[in-house]
Amino acid sequence: MKPTKSLKQQARVAEKAAQQVADAFVANQMKALASAFRAQAKVMKKNKRKKSS
Repeated sequence: MKPTKSLKQQARVAEKAAQQVADAFVANQMKALASAFRAQAKVMKKNKRKKSS
């Protein structure tokens, strides 16, 4: 699996976990983690485009 696809999948899993957890603090942490995964995937995709240009 490609790294960006893997990061996006991890973000989906973290979002799902955030919805299922009862503790608000943990839910916010999981949402932040999902956001970080998506941001990292975006940066990796951007850098890949730069290399191929």
